[in-house]
Amino acid sequence: MLKIIEVQTKKQRREFVEYPLRLYKGNPYFVPPLYGDERKIFTSKNIYCKTCKSVFFLAERDGVIVGRIQGIIQKDYNRIYQTKQARFTRFDCEENAETAKALFRAVEEWARQLCMEELVGPLGYSDLEREGLLIEGFEYLSTFEEQYNYPYYADLIEGCGYAKDVDWVESRLFASEKVDERMQKLLDHTLKKHNLHIAGEGMGKRAFIKKYGEGIFRCIDECYKGLYGVVPYTPEMQKQMTSQFMMVLNRKYLTVVCDENEEVVAFGVCIPGFGKAIQKSGGKLTPACLVRLLRAIRKPESIDLALVGIMPRYRKTGLSVLFLSVIGGMLAEPSVQYMETNLNLESNTAIQAVWKRFDNVQHKRRRAYKKVL
Repeated sequence: MLKIIEVQTKKQRREFVEYPLRLYKGNPYFVPPLYGDERKIFTSKNIYCKTCKSVFFLAERDGVIVGRIQGIIQKDYNRIYQTKQARFTRFDCEENAETAKALFRAVEEWARQLCMEELVGPLGYSDLEREGLLIEGFEYLSTFEEQYNYPYYADLIEGCGYAKDVDWVESRLFASEKVDERMQKLLDHTLKKHNLHIAGEGMGKRAFIKKYGEGIFRCIDECYKGLYGVVPYTPEMQKQMTSQFMMVLNRKYLTVVCDENEEVVAFGVCIPGFGKAIQKSGGKLTPACLVRLLRAIRKPESIDLALVGIMPRYRKTGLSVLFLSVIGGMLAEPSVQYMETNLNLESNTAIQAVWKRFDNVQHKRRRAYKKVL
């Protein structure tokens, strides 16, 4: 017999976090989130408790957990865009339509009771969480920043009455002779003409983040506002995200451009690809996992493009050449085999044109679904 349980007890929280670890056990493409971070979503340490409402459901059949789902109401997003939208995320399920329908009915009823008019997802609390359902590229290793799912998930979700809202595409970039020394000359000219400079040279990682972190987030808010599902980052959100990623950042993959007043006008944040390092431990930072993780940070086989942005007033200055040059330099490192772009909206043809400067393959596609309640 199938029943849906709202997560309330400590045991149920543990089952919610651990269910995908069992569902994907042995899958070579699944990369778990950090176990400790997932446990925090149920506690006061999750700063989104201040700006969001959440609910968590488990599906249980004959005493065995067979699915899970989370519902979110992102109050800041609804206020800014004058909408009544709920989100679903952390949906994992056995290949069973009855189970999926029961989970979605539970979230939909919760959303209706709170006067929401539509349900979209997979979307998390913010744009820096995992989002989108994988619908192409199941044979590729997931990046740490994004979620892997089985191919049957799309049929389950669409069978519950959901339809495409937006798609994202992802590419792998490889070293290319198309990025050459002429780029450096153009970059030098652009920086000089607009009185800009590459900031923080010679600074360590923590000092760099302390000085430029706030400016990077201001730049993110300006560059990303209006994009699908995006909300501004409060100081608490900035602090939490910085804390979560501090350990895995490598200073040489952080780039900032400032004006004459040391205001951040462009940035690029890349992360060493460390998905393989945490697969074996289920996302738990065991001693063996930490050894693998530190090795991947120092000498990565791949690099994940996390965030990049240029303030609107500088977008036509040629400053994008900087990031072409930086990415080209990363791909030239002996240990690096490729770079993952992570998600780009399929409508963002400008950024996709940039990737064509490199040898590349578009290998994944993700989808956000919507249903009117």
